[in-house]
Amino acid sequence: EFLARNAHPFTYVDLDSDKTSQELLDRFNVKTQEVPVVICNGRTVLRNPSVQKLADCLGFNVNIDSSQMRDMVIVGAGPAGLAAAVYGASEGLDTLVIEKEAPGGQAGSSSKIENYLGFPTGVSGQELSARAITQAQKFGAKMMVGHKVVQLDCKQRPYHLVLDNGDKIAAHAVVISTGARYNKPPIANLQKFEGQGVYYGATYIESQLCGDEDVIVVGGGNSAGQAAVFLSQSGRKVHMLVRRGGLSETMSRYLIQRITDNPGIEVHYKTEITALDGDMQLKQVTWRDNASGETSTHDIHHVFIMAGASPRTDWLEGCVALDDKGFILTGRDLNGHAANGSTKTWSLNRVPQMLETSLPSVFAVGDVRSGNVKRVASAVGEGAIAVNLVHRA
Repeated sequence: EFLARNAHPFTYVDLDSDKTSQELLDRFNVKTQEVPVVICNGRTVLRNPSVQKLADCLGFNVNIDSSQMRDMVIVGAGPAGLAAAVYGASEGLDTLVIEKEAPGGQAGSSSKIENYLGFPTGVSGQELSARAITQAQKFGAKMMVGHKVVQLDCKQRPYHLVLDNGDKIAAHAVVISTGARYNKPPIANLQKFEGQGVYYGATYIESQLCGDEDVIVVGGGNSAGQAAVFLSQSGRKVHMLVRRGGLSETMSRYLIQRITDNPGIEVHYKTEITALDGDMQLKQVTWRDNASGETSTHDIHHVFIMAGASPRTDWLEGCVALDDKGFILTGRDLNGHAANGSTKTWSLNRVPQMLETSLPSVFAVGDVRSGNVKRVASAVGEGAIAVNLVHRA
């Protein structure tokens, strides 16, 4: 997945079907836990490498000088980060983007984005990301892939970003666009069925995959309610699994009414999935009614998980003000202190700019920002606006 999303050519050999390769690995005493084995550039053999080691071995970051002072460092290469890179580099800022996995963020894994301005027939997330990367690099932006920022050293100016390999990168301005990760229920083999029956977004594409079948929607928030109503238009029956005993605390009243009035939606309160089963494709789902303790198994092939998202802000602890859910407060939302009791306050005489965090010249854009609208277009807009604010700062 890492190589594919970074558009790097590779040949994949499946040991279950290629006996010759299995015999070769046996001859060199390669153990199961050392698979996958990567032959890198025809020279180096890596055994079950981390993404960081793989990226370094392939020379993804060979042209990046970590000791160089940057005008702007962007952490995260989703739509917001890539937009900031394009506009920053095109306006003459020495720009570096750091991405721990692959450019594109959550949008990059989308099979088709149909509501993005200018693409009436839709565009895949990977294609949109690839175009943005080419555009940013054309203007001179540098891209570091496969490395994670583990800490922001905010005690001195210029700021220093500490990488997972111990290197430090200095920057006059920092744009944080690390996005948010989907909350996932604790199911042992959940990852196996992601994209093969388990989905984190309910769009027209996914609804066509389901056809006239039963589906499950996990969650009790607005996104789960909207997904259930949408999927009920094409599916046979929608089972909503909600851990709480009701919806009134987490869902808008109009959505609750629409769900209640819809005969194609059945809500199961105090219920959660305990097991998934299937070969390559999801075939069966087992859930438990926590009120009665009863467990039941159903032949359902499609599960939509809408359990919210958590921000990627653990590396910012003690540096910037966060709201009570861990998202970064910016601009007028700062109000002198954070909702989580943090003492981080604004230190300058001027007021903070619209996307500026409690740290001067550190900005937050995209899903990681408190109050952000979860749309690709708004993420791109925030990334572009942030560059203008960097110039002002």
